[in-house]
Amino acid sequence: MNGSAPSGWQQVAATLVEERGDALLRYAYLLCGSRDDAADLVQDALVRTFGRTRGDFTLPAAEAYVRRAVLNGFLDGTRRSTKWRSVQHLAARDEDAHPSSADDRLDLEGGLRHLSPRERACVVLRYYEDLKVDDIADRLGISPGAVKRYLSDALGKLAATMNPGEPTLDHRS
Repeated sequence: MNGSAPSGWQQVAATLVEERGDALLRYAYLLCGSRDDAADLVQDALVRTFGRTRGDFTLPAAEAYVRRAVLNGFLDGTRRSTKWRSVQHLAARDEDAHPSSADDRLDLEGGLRHLSPRERACVVLRYYEDLKVDDIADRLGISPGAVKRYLSDALGKLAATMNPGEPTLDHRS
């Protein structure tokens, strides 16, 4: 370029980061539970979205595309880390990894850490993105029944994590 005003997609990218960057970071943080990983997910999603010359995006379409790229990046990253999860118990744990007080047990962030990647994605899409079960199923490429199962299991785990002394109902018994 010759130093003139940014082209259409560049302006959309700049506006998206300026106006919706914090919301994208919060979304990624809810998925992965780490500020650093969330920033990496958003950065990777922006690069994948705007790294190649594309047609003109509207701001809402660009944000939807980036959110989808964040979700896909999170799910792909969890698939790649399966090996690490299988040996993770051998590594030393930080004392802050487990809730130590009543306030910590009530922390939703801590509860989200105990969910599988699919459960976490379903909870975030349902309660943060406010999507319906069918929309979540479409976005994740799974059946609505699977989404309902992931949500049910996740909510049960969250209830058990956040209220450890109270019995939970297990409808599968």
